[in-house]
Amino acid sequence: MAAKIRKGDTVQVITGKDKGKRGEVLRVMPEESRALVQGRNMVKRHTKPRGMGQPGGIVEQEASIHLSNLALIDPKSDKPTRVGFRVLEDGKKVRVAKSSGEVLDA
Repeated sequence: MAAKIRKGDTVQVITGKDKGKRGEVLRVMPEESRALVQGRNMVKRHTKPRGMGQPGGIVEQEASIHLSNLALIDPKSDKPTRVGFRVLEDGKKVRVAKSSGEVLDA
């Protein structure tokens, strides 16, 4: 299945504790249908010291968010949109914003 949300996309969280907030996708995990969004869904993890370079303590980091709780931001209107697919004349399959018809893949 083609990925509607990819690494580097700007997305908006549509449900949960960070509803309405935006961020950049850092990593997509298609097997689990989840993504890491920069600065969103922050959790605290208790970590052990790992040598001299990394001290232990309580570290705040991003937790994954289900893809169904994210909406891609349309670059034309700067609003959340659904994503569709279109095959161009040269046979290349691209992502398309449903709201504006804008091609998302450069």
